[in-house]
Amino acid sequence: MSKETAVYTHGHHESVLRSHTWRTAANSAAYLLDSLKPHMRILDIGCGPGTITADLAELVPDGRVTGVDRAAGVLEQARATAAARGLGNVDFAVADVHALEYPDDTFCVVHAHQVLQHVGDPVRALREMHRVTRPGGYIAVRDADYAAMTWYPASEGLDDWLDLYRRVARANGGEPDAGRRLKSWALSAGIRDVTTTSGTWTFATEEERAWWSGLWADRTVASAYADRATEGGHATPGALRAVSEAWREWGRHEDGWFAVLHGEILCRKHV
Repeated sequence: MSKETAVYTHGHHESVLRSHTWRTAANSAAYLLDSLKPHMRILDIGCGPGTITADLAELVPDGRVTGVDRAAGVLEQARATAAARGLGNVDFAVADVHALEYPDDTFCVVHAHQVLQHVGDPVRALREMHRVTRPGGYIAVRDADYAAMTWYPASEGLDDWLDLYRRVARANGGEPDAGRRLKSWALSAGIRDVTTTSGTWTFATEEERAWWSGLWADRTVASAYADRATEGGHATPGALRAVSEAWREWGRHEDGWFAVLHGEILCRKHV
């Protein structure tokens, strides 16, 4: 595959969208929110089902938000999300972050959540994001770091899950440990005004454990990720079933705890 091409490891199975539709601006883009102004024009890259996009649109009532994704099918759900919330200042389109079809200096904010870990050339993607950002505007990026995820109690099955996921993601052309690399990629893209932070998701209550373990248990055996794991020779169906059960077993532990670390960068484009 070319350097600019990567396969979206997860696909858009229901178990994947179960996670994506949970995401909000508050739980996934808090580091950006203080920089938003009511008039801003925002590009939300890799918008998926549009829940963060819709939140951003509500936060810029005098502006406009454009959500883009490479997968045309998921945009129908994004449009339905915006319509259900009565939003008139949001639109959606198919786009490739490596080659955005927008003029230079178009957007006040260019935002990408959990995107750069899945692209073939994150540095080129950041250059494109910078190009379409207006002088004085912001490039905002947040990505998980799989190697930094941690949990209790210990589980050999979840150890196997983490090893397998990282191998499959890299075989697809992505970088699952993207969070720690965001600042480096931004500097390599020629961006110099970079503020770096981190954020977490934590799953520890009975409801949170059931939800998080359930979606990963299902994703491991029923999603595009499962197909790519078996078709790529990374795991057998039996091994995937064992990992899936390990997720369910972890979720049954009353003292279970899982933390997802994200790297975050907020970059300012100089005038």
